[in-house]
Amino acid sequence: MKSAALIPARFASTRLPEKLIQDIGGKSVIQRTYESTLATGLFDEVWVVTDHLQIQEQIQAVGGKVFFSQKTHESGSDRIAEALSKVNAELIVNVQGDEPFQDKKSLEDLLALFEDDQVQVASLYFSISPDEAQNPNAVKVVLDDKNNALYFSRSPIPFNREKISDLSFKKHVGIYAYRREILQEFPSWPKGKLEQIEMLEQLRLLERGINIRMAETQHQAIAIDTAEDLERARDYWEKLTNS
Repeated sequence: MKSAALIPARFASTRLPEKLIQDIGGKSVIQRTYESTLATGLFDEVWVVTDHLQIQEQIQAVGGKVFFSQKTHESGSDRIAEALSKVNAELIVNVQGDEPFQDKKSLEDLLALFEDDQVQVASLYFSISPDEAQNPNAVKVVLDDKNNALYFSRSPIPFNREKISDLSFKKHVGIYAYRREILQEFPSWPKGKLEQIEMLEQLRLLERGINIRMAETQHQAIAIDTAEDLERARDYWEKLTNS
């Protein structure tokens, strides 16, 4: 079964302006994301899907494939769905453009979930502390006994009413894998109430009764949302290159 990684790359960003073209060790964030995704060797195709000429030029400068988005989109999944006309694959992985250091093992585990024919959409999580669970920028997930997501929230879930000391909180990693048909349908569905409240695109799937199968990862991705995140990514790259 052919697989493709599509990287949505919207130029505008609120907390860190123009974050995808910020420099990490001589290349931009989006170039690092593209190259680290390609380097996993897991995908038949890797594309960046963008709305901005500067991002297009930067990806083409490293020999990458670019789909230039013609529409306005509310989520990354909506954006990559527009590019499916150019992509020849049955499994589509939405790789976040602001996570420059992709992990091969995590992406392998994600793709392996589709060996179960019942899986239509899949994603990843890792365990976090109760303190980190209080952060609304860390999206939490709770699972059923088949590792399907029951709910995602910016609030700490589950609520620890009984003060259980060893309660595990799970942080969602914003990488999604779809069977092609589901992703093609996704943009035609209206945003549900929960998606509008939490501003989390994955709730659109749950509100329509579509399961999201989850796999645990040990890799804690560096997602760049703030200037502090960018400095952390630069420090990580420097240590990586000097090790």
